[in-house]
Amino acid sequence: MKILAVADEECKALWDYFTPDKLEGVELIIACGDLSRHYLEYLATMAPVPLLYVHGNHDESYDTRPPQGVICLDDDVYVHNGLRIAGLGGSCRYRTGAWQFTEAEMKKRINRLRGKIDRHGGIDILVTHAPLHGYGDMTDLPHRGFTAFSVLLDRYHPQLMLHGHIHLNYGCSIPREQQYGATRIVNCYERVYLDVDVPAPKPRPRPDRELTELEDMARDLFGTRARIDGDKNRGKLVISYYSADDLQRIWEALEAARR
Repeated sequence: MKILAVADEECKALWDYFTPDKLEGVELIIACGDLSRHYLEYLATMAPVPLLYVHGNHDESYDTRPPQGVICLDDDVYVHNGLRIAGLGGSCRYRTGAWQFTEAEMKKRINRLRGKIDRHGGIDILVTHAPLHGYGDMTDLPHRGFTAFSVLLDRYHPQLMLHGHIHLNYGCSIPREQQYGATRIVNCYERVYLDVDVPAPKPRPRPDRELTELEDMARDLFGTRARIDGDKNRGKLVISYYSADDLQRIWEALEAARR
């Protein structure tokens, strides 16, 4: 899958001097923060593909007037054609203002996000604004990365970590790419095109006959949708209702079973 990733500075080649071939073959756009909302809306208009973004430390205005036609990825997991993508925007806190976090605050965000990641069976791409500490960041606090990101890289081994925040024109020694274990870390300053391997879909396990029969019994008993998530050793029975009448019927069936 071909991905366009952008960050920090609006690319003149895409905005001022746009030609359709510059988005040819792109199936997904990812913005890593500190970009004009008008620029994001423009890219979303020019390319008929999803555009995902995280907040940069200069994107406070998004909170009152978010960009339209695009998808905020912060503290969430988005799946596109089988590609699982998680987002954590913001930078290290160096002044008062939104979308800045201490190391401890970022750890809390990561812990909350891990539940969503686990439900998706992992991630293929981690999108941040700040880099991983020690991998393309700088020594001053405003441009320091987060050590806490290593928890996600060590646990889930995503193909890519995409970030911004560190402008490549800050110095010739700033790398575009680095490697952390199995993860390719890419500084997406201005723009970069990436080819990503889409994971093969996992075969669905064959349903257990006894559990299928139990689902049928529950549907007959409650007169609504019932589903078993799990196996014979562990799981949960999910009973859905879609109206007050459904809920009343479930209640009456449970009351009858108690007598």
